Amino acid sequence: MSSAAPEKDRISAPPSLLEQVRRRVRAKHLSRRTEQAYTHWIKRYILFHQKRHPSDMAAAEVEAFLSWLATDREVSASTQNQALAALLFLYKEVLSLTLPWLDNITRAKPRVRRPVVLSHQEVSALLTHMHGVTGLMARLIYGTGMRLMECCQLRIKDIDFHQREITIRAGKGGKDRVTMLPASLAPDLQAHISSARRFHDLDRLNNEPGVSMPDALARKYPSAPTSWTWFWCFPADHLSTDPVSGIRRRHHLFEQAVQRAIKRAVQAAGIVKPATTHTLRHSFATHLLMGGYDIRTVQELLGHTDVSTTMIYTHVLNQGGRGVISPLDSCVGHATATQLT
Repeated sequence: MSSAAPEKDRISAPPSLLEQVRRRVRAKHLSRRTEQAYTHWIKRYILFHQKRHPSDMAAAEVEAFLSWLATDREVSASTQNQALAALLFLYKEVLSLTLPWLDNITRAKPRVRRPVVLSHQEVSALLTHMHGVTGLMARLIYGTGMRLMECCQLRIKDIDFHQREITIRAGKGGKDRVTMLPASLAPDLQAHISSARRFHDLDRLNNEPGVSMPDALARKYPSAPTSWTWFWCFPADHLSTDPVSGIRRRHHLFEQAVQRAIKRAVQAAGIVKPATTHTLRHSFATHLLMGGYDIRTVQELLGHTDVSTTMIYTHVLNQGGRGVISPLDSCVGHATATQLT
């Protein structure tokens, strides 16, 4: 009987503060990355003040923490504002504290930086040094303007070869949008999807759990997680544990695999610019504007809510345009650059 009492107390114990944060983030349908960022900054905030409870602290403690980040840790303005956003979420959404000083916290002013953009020749050289699945994904990112995670989380059903378009689901801000499917990339993508089918067939043969589904769709459509249409376009070659549900299943290719491949290709191509995966997205937008496409069209393809965000690419001449052809289709030397292994 004595051994049952601690178990009862453990079960009835209230969730920890960080667990409350996670639950609230998920209740508001924020992204997994947002959840990780918020819990990280809230934990650092509490540790910075010797594990004092946030409800016992106020503006002075928040300002001290943000000042420490800027002066001692030398973080960027955007990182400092991310930490502030996490603390505001904690006080307003989790602790439900209506405190006047929350709205008076000074936000850091981010520096306006010109994005790193590669020339057509540099993009061609970069892609020439990329092969296999990561090479295909790099071409897809440059050819469509999608973000890295949007590419990793692409599903079979969202690629329309007949209409030559790709639907990007739940992009930044939870928005869907449509972008073009580069005609020159279609054959390689079809060949890759055919080879990726073996992972789906293997999982079904072994009766493995299906892929993860957004917004509890697995309960509404029980057979969807195991269907081919919902399968990842770029599946991982092994099973791993879902950090949210704890279920061991097949996930999409790990995004760092693409980042590392691009870093190696940048070095091999002799490119001196600090190019990353996101540089391909910047180059996509810039090359479209250089080709004369309207900035509103580029805005829609990038998924920007405000056209002012797209204006960072207007260091090139905007001449307007008609239909959209992917810059990948005119990339120098692309016809011989793709080589899947």
